[in-house]
Amino acid sequence: MKILIALENIGLGGMKRATTVVGNALSTRYDVTYYSFADMDPFYDLAAPLIIGNTPRTLDNDAQPFERFDRQIKEFEAVASHFDIVILAGGLLASFAARLSLPDTKLIGWMHNNVHTYQTQYYAAMRQEFDDGLRALDVIVALTESDLKGFSVYNKTVKIWNPLTIIPNGHADLAKHVIAFTGRIAIQHKGIDFAVQLASKLPEDWQLAIAGSGSPEDMLVFKELVATYHVADKIIYRGALKDNELRAHYQNASLFIQTSRWEGLPLVLAEAMSFGLPIAAMRNTGSAEVLAEGDYGVLTPANDVAALYTAIVPILLDEKVRQAYSDKSIQRVEDFKMTPILSQWETVFNRKFDN
Repeated sequence: MKILIALENIGLGGMKRATTVVGNALSTRYDVTYYSFADMDPFYDLAAPLIIGNTPRTLDNDAQPFERFDRQIKEFEAVASHFDIVILAGGLLASFAARLSLPDTKLIGWMHNNVHTYQTQYYAAMRQEFDDGLRALDVIVALTESDLKGFSVYNKTVKIWNPLTIIPNGHADLAKHVIAFTGRIAIQHKGIDFAVQLASKLPEDWQLAIAGSGSPEDMLVFKELVATYHVADKIIYRGALKDNELRAHYQNASLFIQTSRWEGLPLVLAEAMSFGLPIAAMRNTGSAEVLAEGDYGVLTPANDVAALYTAIVPILLDEKVRQAYSDKSIQRVEDFKMTPILSQWETVFNRKFDN
């Protein structure tokens, strides 16, 4: 079985990370190839060959994508016709299914974010094309129960979690007075403004360590927020991390927080859990799924910094409480191991979906 995994690019980001981790694992069992529409060096290691489109281009989500990317779509179709399975990562590439003529190829759209965010934000300017693409796929893979229902309106949909994307090499130091945060410096999406506000409320001997990078515009806003809330001494900014540097980021903390306004299935929560970090997150469809509505960590109301701070105070004040939540994290991360997730993907590959 020949499998082609298509991405807009293989730069930094949760979707790219999840896609390459699953793709690399699939490559141990199948003939896997990656396809990138942009010509850039992969941020993540690839265990399978990479094809760059003949006419590379940085794709965007503006209106009329079929017309603007007509050449790139046709070039991709010529390559994809030689594969049994094509996985289209993300909504923009899934929309291309409406323009692809591949009768002997199964088209799988892998939706890495929630349906509402896709429709109202990411693909609002190309909503019709997005919807047409969803209907043209053979099957949609979604990440949460919420999105299983949302995408099922358009097409046959299955839920498969993204797997743990890091191999832990130790346990978090629960005596450290450091809170870890991992995510792109995307102000609105990742709630960076909320994270900075939270830092301003922390006890004197606690700090917030942030791993991630962002666009020049978002980095400027981030710096302005740090200045506005007078938290230069409360925030440790580490930039984009991977491999051993990322592991050290998790090991040298005793709590992990997430302040995102929206998420698909936030892999960083599972990453942090694998090191035994207690988790506290603002509610969105992704954090609610990973934390099982608060069974495996602290889940607080969306967009409410005061509520998040109130909820973590007992964790900050008592290492025994941190240990109790750490035990919950270690228990939950077992559900994100690769083997059962690969089996679910194989079921999708082999299943016949009636139109």
